[in-house]
Amino acid sequence: MIGSTRRGRGVAAGRPHDGPVLRLEGVRKAFGDVTVLDGIDLDVERDEVVALIGASGSGKSTLLRTVNLLETIDDGRILLRGDDISDPRVRVDAVRAAIGVVFQHYNLFPHLSVLDNVALASRHVLRQPRAEAEARAREVLERVGLGDKASAYPDRLSGGQQQRVAIARALAPRPAVLLLDEVTSALDPELVGEVLDLVRTLKEVGTTILMATHEMAFARDVADRVVFLDRGRIAEQGTPQQVFGAPRAERTREFLARIHLG
Repeated sequence: MIGSTRRGRGVAAGRPHDGPVLRLEGVRKAFGDVTVLDGIDLDVERDEVVALIGASGSGKSTLLRTVNLLETIDDGRILLRGDDISDPRVRVDAVRAAIGVVFQHYNLFPHLSVLDNVALASRHVLRQPRAEAEARAREVLERVGLGDKASAYPDRLSGGQQQRVAIARALAPRPAVLLLDEVTSALDPELVGEVLDLVRTLKEVGTTILMATHEMAFARDVADRVVFLDRGRIAEQGTPQQVFGAPRAERTREFLARIHLG
């Protein structure tokens, strides 16, 4: 089990599991009278990249926030490697160590070096010794192309570099799944490419990813499966070729008609 200072049920760390890495069963979430997720059933398999697309307000970000337990669900279940992480007795910090998440904004600690930002979860959540956590941090910084920035501070980096540090921080605890929430939306256009190239590289090495994105051409080229959310429901899902090339649902066709794939 992953260690935790919170009482409750643990989360299996890397144990063999034959089913989906992540499973959502009938997940519902409302804010007041507004239903944001309305019965979501979704599986994410090992080494799969699943792209969530849809208009603003369709529920993409809320779905990711429920998976990472930043929002509690009103009904349904969320399973990680077969463990029910929506159980209120679950160890929240253990779950978050097993699920990497990167948001639109980098959320780096400005007073910590890049190395310390990346090593933070390994040291304070997984309770790894400093030397072990820093060795892992340097490893993932090399993977994202920022090995030479370990001693720098976030304000000395470009937006694209800061977002790559945020991705490295999410990868450091070796999560079962990586959640990416519109990770390019806060970047200047010239910096978008370097972050998307990194996500392509992560796919190539078998990282399991669930990502919300407005980059339709990127979703078409990189995702194994595309899920179109509409008003809190899955209106359609399938391969990128099917969803973008021959959408079955009228709402999908209407949405794609309003955008340009590039």
